Amino acid sequence: ASADQESAPYVEAGTEVTVGDTLCIIEAMKIFNHVEAEQTGIVRKILKNSGDPVEYGETLFLIEPSSKETIV
Repeated sequence: ASADQESAPYVEAGTEVTVGDTLCIIEAMKIFNHVEAEQTGIVRKILKNSGDPVEYGETLFLIEPSSKETIV
């Protein structure tokens, strides 16, 4: 969840995020794609580590809005 494996992550469990905040960057074929929060809430769990392969549509973060947990 960071720019590279040596950098600090953009977010950690417990981080408050708002819509549009960068959660992580995914590299695919030398193209870097920013994954942004789609809602305001608290990151409750990070499901992937830096360097892990990611599949299209795979859940990366669990964000808890004010009422319940949502998948992003």
